Amino acid sequence: MARLTLAAFLGLSGSVWANKPIFVLNSLDADISVIDPVSFTQLKRIPTGKEPHHLYMTPDEKSLIVANALGDSLTFIDPRTAEVQRVLQGIIDPYHLRFSPDMKWFITAANRLDHVDFYRWVPGDAAKPLQLVKRVPAPKTPSHLFIDSKSTLLYVSLQDSDEVAAFGLSDQQLRWKIKVGKMPADIYLSPDDKHLLVALTGDSVVEVYDVQGAQPRLLKRLPTGKGAHSFRALGDKRHVFVSNRAANTISKIQLSDFTVVAELPGPGGPDDMDVLADGKTLLVTSRWAGKLTMIDIEKRQVLRKVKVGKSPHGVWTLDHAPR
Repeated sequence: MARLTLAAFLGLSGSVWANKPIFVLNSLDADISVIDPVSFTQLKRIPTGKEPHHLYMTPDEKSLIVANALGDSLTFIDPRTAEVQRVLQGIIDPYHLRFSPDMKWFITAANRLDHVDFYRWVPGDAAKPLQLVKRVPAPKTPSHLFIDSKSTLLYVSLQDSDEVAAFGLSDQQLRWKIKVGKMPADIYLSPDDKHLLVALTGDSVVEVYDVQGAQPRLLKRLPTGKGAHSFRALGDKRHVFVSNRAANTISKIQLSDFTVVAELPGPGGPDDMDVLADGKTLLVTSRWAGKLTMIDIEKRQVLRKVKVGKSPHGVWTLDHAPR
């Protein structure tokens, strides 16, 4: 790609859309569907690198980053204009990705190659804003990442060894590693950093751990639905959703006592989710159906669907509830 100015890279140029677009990652098509939130129609596709699996909004919300696992690259997209800002090459097997809340660290999980990469974020270096600090072995099959609110601890699910590990961000050292249930996928840390939720895609439960001490302590195995997979907080600091991909349902979990308080429909293999700023509308990618589904949270009803690409995975929009 042509060299971009720093202003263009940070998304300070270009026209801003009247409505904040919705972005859906199509893993098997290697592109992004851009959805108009009012008409709920697909407006265009944005090509990415080979086999993208996850996307993530930077904490300052100036860039939407797509991790292209087999392309060994990251695609940066302006979330306001839906234009590509730049592509960073040489990022090895980025399957999942996370920025630390303070935006000092950027982490990728190499699902295929069994390692976790710790990058320092140097936005002033337009040529090389991500600088690799350390590559840490993470067998077997690191899947999803979560970073605590203080930007001190990284949590990693290890899908094929049925484990979860924690690393210090500042020194990249392993703090602990524990056995969990079958095929852990997404993980979610409560807003107070005290409890870690682990979605077990190979089971039908979410495991809840107290992570306040030196070693985690299992508190509960909470039945949700077959293929418990991905989390999204409601935005009220009291509830979180988990998609049950094989059950075609979405469970609403109350964090005060870790109980399921509602079940929503999740047609077509529900995967990743986003909650709109109104706090009443849930977006979910229906992975097996190749659609984006809009759900009324209060009525627990499907409102609309739109056809996107093959195997839609992540979904993000600037018009979101707090995360």
